Amino acid sequence: MSKLLDYSQILKNVVYDATVHQPRLQAIRLYPVCDLESGQFVVLATGFDKQKWMDFVLFHARLIEKENSDRQVIIEEDNFEEGLVNTLIEAGIKKEDIITSWQ
Repeated sequence: MSKLLDYSQILKNVVYDATVHQPRLQAIRLYPVCDLESGQFVVLATGFDKQKWMDFVLFHARLIEKENSDRQVIIEEDNFEEGLVNTLIEAGIKKEDIITSWQ
C-alpha cells in the first residue's frame, strides 16, 4: 500500500474517531467530511450553543503530493482541545510529514 493511501486512511480514521468520541455537553454536533480524491479532511461543528447558532470548521487537513512524490499533511485548522496532530503521529503519519499552518 502506498504512503498516499496509508495517509488518506489514517486521516479518515482519525477524523471519524474524533467525531465519535467527543463529549456531548452542548447541542453541537460534529460531522466528519473526508474527500479522498481531493485530499481534504474536515470536521464541521454545527448546532445551537446557548440559543446561538454555531457553524464552524473544527479541524481541516489537506493531504498533498509534492514534486518529489513525497506526501505531506497540512493542518489548516485544529480547534480540538488537545489537537489531533499527536493522534495522527501515533496512528502512523511521520512527524516530519505534518505541517501546521501556524508554524
